[in-house]
Amino acid sequence: MIVGIGVDVVDLDRFEGSLDRTPALRTRLFGEAELVLRDGSPRRVESLAARFAAKEALIKALGGSAGVRWHDVVVESDPDGAPSLVLAGGARSLADSRGVTRLHLSLSHDGGVAVAYVVAEGPEPGQEPSARSARSARSSDEEAVVA
Repeated sequence: MIVGIGVDVVDLDRFEGSLDRTPALRTRLFGEAELVLRDGSPRRVESLAARFAAKEALIKALGGSAGVRWHDVVVESDPDGAPSLVLAGGARSLADSRGVTRLHLSLSHDGGVAVAYVVAEGPEPGQEPSARSARSARSSDEEAVVA
């Protein structure tokens, strides 16, 4: 069952200007792993903007941001480049309180904008989350991968 849907768009020029004016913003919004590619090179502004949009879209899909900090939400990419969300702290608590067992994330950037779309899923009404869903949604008490 769909628990929530969130979408966010970020103007690339405006986002880049904010990063230029406030250099500390990069580390306020993103964890170390989000700022670099697998090879260690810096992530381009388009990619960072899409990741920021993903965090905003998640907040919309969860229906609010109470207790969520920027570093509670990490956007990771698998070896093929497919993005997923890793939740910890307040984001994990909020997702749990909404019954979220799985998240779907899509990112894109083109024409001067970055966009992210998040769909939050939970169990069907009257059904408990399956053991498989619960395991994939919780990798430890501190952090969880929901993708």
